[in-house]
Amino acid sequence: MAVVVIGGHSRSVGKTSVVAGLIAALPEYSWHAMKITQFGHGVCSRNGELCDCATDDHSWSISEERDRSGESDTSRFLVAGATKVWWVRTQQGRLAEAMPTIRRRFAESENVIVESNSILKFIRPDVYLTVLDPAVEDFKKSAQEFMDRADAVILHDGHGNPAWHGISLKAVEGCPSFRVRPPDYVTSEIVNFVKGRLKDIPATKTSA
Repeated sequence: MAVVVIGGHSRSVGKTSVVAGLIAALPEYSWHAMKITQFGHGVCSRNGELCDCATDDHSWSISEERDRSGESDTSRFLVAGATKVWWVRTQQGRLAEAMPTIRRRFAESENVIVESNSILKFIRPDVYLTVLDPAVEDFKKSAQEFMDRADAVILHDGHGNPAWHGISLKAVEGCPSFRVRPPDYVTSEIVNFVKGRLKDIPATKTSA
């Protein structure tokens, strides 16, 4: 089973577009896709709304995406060709509570592609790509924490000095870097890189 993780330093840097692009470019892997969202304190993991519920009851939730309208991130994964898609919502710092269920979903899959940084605390994927946009100032702590685990960087092109401050990219200096110009987030070079990393893993299960 191949496991690919796509992370990034902030919201709206193209993580979802990269996941959808790879699903579409590598249909032979029959991807099961997953998006992991962590909400702040006081937000319910079940629906992403402000909530006064007990945190022990609503600390995490997982649901299967069935909508093919393409209007949500997880719906875009289905439209791109994923055979099954899940959305995992957890409160900040409580992803560990969802991991037994996440691992069971993995076990049901031929190949998995995940949009997340924090899942790297619990798994070691076959490929981890991090998406960086110098025009976006926010830089998540989880992105900094796992930057040295990146197999390659997808970097938005056409920007001057990065908007973020106090962030060192030394951890990824030796990584392959692929420049993209949105709305094109997945180039043939990126696809070939991922295929090369997965070359020893069969795309689909073979019959006994």
